[in-house]
Formats: sequence, C-alpha cells, structure tokens
Amino acid sequence: MNVLIVEDEAHTASLLQEIIEQNEDFIVTQVLETVVETVQYLSKNQGKLDLLFFDIQLADGKSFEIFKHIDVTLPVIFCTAFDDYTFSAIKNNGIDYVLKPFKDKEIQEALQKFTRLKSNFQVNENLQNLIESETRVTYQQNFLTYQREKALIIPVKDVALFALEFETLFLFTYTGNKHGLLKKMEYLESVCDPNQFFRINRQMLVNRGAITSFEPYFNRKIILELKVKTEEKPIVSRLKVGLFKAWLEK
Repeated sequence: MNVLIVEDEAHTASLLQEIIEQNEDFIVTQVLETVVETVQYLSKNQGKLDLLFFDIQLADGKSFEIFKHIDVTLPVIFCTAFDDYTFSAIKNNGIDYVLKPFKDKEIQEALQKFTRLKSNFQVNENLQNLIESETRVTYQQNFLTYQREKALIIPVKDVALFALEFETLFLFTYTGNKHGLLKKMEYLESVCDPNQFFRINRQMLVNRGAITSFEPYFNRKIILELKVKTEEKPIVSRLKVGLFKAWLEK
C-alpha cells in the first residue's frame, strides 16, 4: 500500500515513516510539508496512493485547506498535537486521529484499522458487482421472421417499430420492409430494451431512433413523425404523453 505523509516537522515525518514501513504491506512514497505542495502532488498522483497521513497544522495553513482545493477520495489518518479538531477530521475523510507524541503501537493500530476497513469495502464492492451481474437483464438481439420456408434474421438495431394491424403483429425495419411476427405485443415489450423502445399505445412499440418529431393531436394526445410509414397513425395515448416525453429526454 502506498502512503503519503504530509508533515512539516522533519524529525516527526522521519519517525512516522520508519514506524509505517515496519509493516511490510506499507511503503511511504512521498513526504510533503505544505498545503500547496500537497494539492499539487495529489492532483497528479492521487490514483497511485492508498492512504494519507496528515498533520493538521502545516507551515502554510491547516491541512483541512487541502480539501477545499482538490477532491480527496482517499482515507486520512490525522497525526497532530491538537485534540480539538476531531470533528473536522471526521468530515474530511478521517478514519483515525492520533495525538502527538505518538507511540509505535498507536500508528500500527491505525494501519490495522485502515486494512480492516479496506477489506470490508472490497468485500461489499465485490458483492455489489456480483448482485449487479446476476440481476442484469439481457434483451433480445435478433428477431426471426419467415418468408415462405425461408427464415430471416433481423437484428434489433434494424427495427424501427412493432405495430398491430388488423390483429396481426408486424415488424418494420428502417429500410421500409414489413415482416409478420408470431408474437404478442406484451412479449415484445418484455424482451426489448425499455431505454430504446416505448409502447406509445396498445398497437405500437416504437424505437426512439425512428422518431423525428411530434406535435399536438386531438384530446391532449400527440402524434409522431416517424422515419417509416405505417397504416395506423403513431399516436401517443393521452395517459402516456408525460412518460413518453420524459423517456425521450433520458
């Protein structure tokens, strides 16, 4: 684990580094003395670090000033001679607060605390990733249609919309072709990505890429202008107008 020490007393910084590096899992990669130096260093190197040790009172101000100039995402162990900054330390990524003069044991306990926290966060992150991967929905990528005895494979990216015409369900491609499907509209709605397709009424499920514009229609409905022509007018039902507009802006 890579550690940055920010401490303006050279003797204290040297002692702190020696104690930290007694633990073979940690190495001090840099020692800095001022707020300005730390802001500049973190702006370029924060991604290479794991843990920060900050004194509070530095040569050019309190180390809390660092957080006002850069988004510090790393945990901080504060080592200071002052015991009245505990609340501020907690607000600024503090995971421990060690008073000077510190003992070897106190620094090692702070490092152990960091290791435990890091391990727990890693477990939780892995668990969250597993949950997301297990629950991630895979939407249909192709549809099969038939012309006589020949099966056609139509990628979903080529589908402009699905529409019911005279109780028969058709797939319309962007090229203007129209294919019958032996499916129900409810099935199509369940296997198509809802970020890409919207069921504007009982008869139509439309790809957002097929929509060029819309305008008001009778009884507070709206009618769409599509890139393909259909027998039925592409009218968004009145109760779905608000949802449809919000969906378009996603």
